[in-house]
Amino acid sequence: MARWEGDAYGRLRDAAWALFAEQGFERTTVAEIAERAGLNRRTFFHHFADKREVVFAGQSESEEFIAAEIRAQPESVDALRAAVAGLRTAADTIYEQRREGAVALGGMIAASPELQERELVKRAGLAGRIAAALRDRGTSDPAAVVAAWTAVTVFFVARDRWNQAANHHTLADLIDITLDGFFDATTRSLPSTHRP
Repeated sequence: MARWEGDAYGRLRDAAWALFAEQGFERTTVAEIAERAGLNRRTFFHHFADKREVVFAGQSESEEFIAAEIRAQPESVDALRAAVAGLRTAADTIYEQRREGAVALGGMIAASPELQERELVKRAGLAGRIAAALRDRGTSDPAAVVAAWTAVTVFFVARDRWNQAANHHTLADLIDITLDGFFDATTRSLPSTHRP
């Protein structure tokens, strides 16, 4: 096997995505990824815990960006809107440039129970990071957790619409639409449910 110099992480990621596109996630092995990248399995495992981590590469950096944006929101902004603002800014500055890959990723995750399970773990990690950023702003723990999970749900509902091939909205616009729909559904006047 030829040994290439330079960006092993990037070569492994690119090789994995090419193989996932050609033969699907489930049928692609770590050995094939390493071989396509001109590297060995040991190098692969130096950069990634397993092939699922290639799919979600870069999430830690995105989470750091989102948390910083949340902490930077003015004190007058409530916890949920601060969390959504961090996600919305990430949508504009990170995710929008990767829409083509997001469409492919959405299809790959939908076809793989293994990736669906890992995505749920990643969502929980994102919610935890957002809750920590909200606590840094002075939000109480229960409120931070509820706001974080609500914001993450809004984000992923919007993202699932955004990565559909027929979609013409930006992710940030879909986040706004989803959040507005959430507020419409949860803040309208409802009949009293008081019990005697």
